[in-house]
Amino acid sequence: MMFIAIVDFGTSAANRARALSQLECERPVVRSMPGNLAFRVYESREDDRTVTVVHEWTDQPSFTAYLASEAFARSNAVLRALVTEGPVSRRFRADLVESVA
Repeated sequence: MMFIAIVDFGTSAANRARALSQLECERPVVRSMPGNLAFRVYESREDDRTVTVVHEWTDQPSFTAYLASEAFARSNAVLRALVTEGPVSRRFRADLVESVA
């Protein structure tokens, strides 16, 4: 069983690059955390404001540890001032059926 979190939030068009940059700066730290399988940051193709973050973790306790981490606190401090819509976080427990290469 793995744990997946998908977070969507909006910024102003002028601030989206700063939000993306903050998340990308923390990506290597998050990727090195125990239990992290993926940390991907996307900008919407539908508008110039939306950002999506996809997390994959081996389990929910690993994700909970991330939420208590300095990396999360740093990003939260920067993003809080930039977010104009959301964030909306959807969290899932999932079974990997197959990984095809």
